[in-house]
Amino acid sequence: MVGMVGLLEGLVLQSGSAGGGTDSAPFADAIGGLLGFGANMGPGETLIAAFIGAFFIGNLMLAMTGVAGPWAKRKITAAFTDRLAVNRVGPFGLLIIVADAVRLLSKELIVPDGVDRPAWDIAPILMAGSALLGFAVIPMGNGIQLADPETGLVYVFAVSSLASLGLVTAGYASNNKYSLLGGLRSVAQNLAYEIPLVLTAASVVLFAGTLQMSEIVAAQTEPLFAIAGIAIPSWYAFVNPFAFVLFLAANLAEVGRNPFDIPEAPTEIVAGYQTEYSSVYFVLMYLGEFLHIFLGGAIIATLFLGGPAGPVLPGIVWFIIKIWAVFLFTQWARSAVPRVRIDQLIEIGWKGMLVLAFANLVLTAIIVGLIA
Repeated sequence: MVGMVGLLEGLVLQSGSAGGGTDSAPFADAIGGLLGFGANMGPGETLIAAFIGAFFIGNLMLAMTGVAGPWAKRKITAAFTDRLAVNRVGPFGLLIIVADAVRLLSKELIVPDGVDRPAWDIAPILMAGSALLGFAVIPMGNGIQLADPETGLVYVFAVSSLASLGLVTAGYASNNKYSLLGGLRSVAQNLAYEIPLVLTAASVVLFAGTLQMSEIVAAQTEPLFAIAGIAIPSWYAFVNPFAFVLFLAANLAEVGRNPFDIPEAPTEIVAGYQTEYSSVYFVLMYLGEFLHIFLGGAIIATLFLGGPAGPVLPGIVWFIIKIWAVFLFTQWARSAVPRVRIDQLIEIGWKGMLVLAFANLVLTAIIVGLIA
């Protein structure tokens, strides 16, 4: 926890001293004002404001995850497959969230024989923590952004990729052949799809001319064109719809949703990397999975959907709506798209999406060069 808070403080201080772009920590400044710290906060006061801001954003995301995992996922899947979902515990089945939390957290934590205990312990923390750290640089609207460094996009990809290390560590440390297979599959999948993901994001950087998250959002505020008096915003999903679709597909692989849920394919390897986890460790891995889905939605909203931009409603509301729209898409894919084989997955990644991502990057560079 001390290391995470220190990282957040460093981000706030770095973005506060960075030249150009939007002032980096309006959220921290607002928190400092509420606490009576004054206009010029010292390092200790900055740390306190950063911690409170991180606590707010972290709990917001954890609350959304708590709704998505035990309840919304089941309701959406039931709607797609014409079945009944949870409807017995509380109104609309909402109290299943509390029931599942009590059930899972009260179970015994079973540690199998022969596990590599330090690695086995740290894997769930890596998976959940890496996603939470990614939200530190996401502009959520209404001044809610912990930090805004000039290399924000690089940072969010760097910390989110730590989840791959968590998957591999869990698979290796579990002393289970199915877990090991899941870990090895996660390595192959993330190598094959993370490169197209980053290359597609680089095409957005070419349009925006910056890696700073707030500036990428600001670049999408101008109207693109008008139809019958209605202005169409210059969201990069409209400017470059091919890149948007490519990023959506690669994101499905990154968050492990069909057709790319190979690392935990239940019909082949039980539950893959998470087979040997129970109780609070299973909860952490489950949280990490859904936190990464929401982080993927936050990145998509920021890069392609104008971030928190939208009419009438406050920016934070629009931002949450966009994140949930991406979540709905991932759940549709989970219900409607069949899983591919591991050899097909690798072939799609290296021979298909990588080539398309490079083609998109080159074409974007040519278009930007001609416009400039």
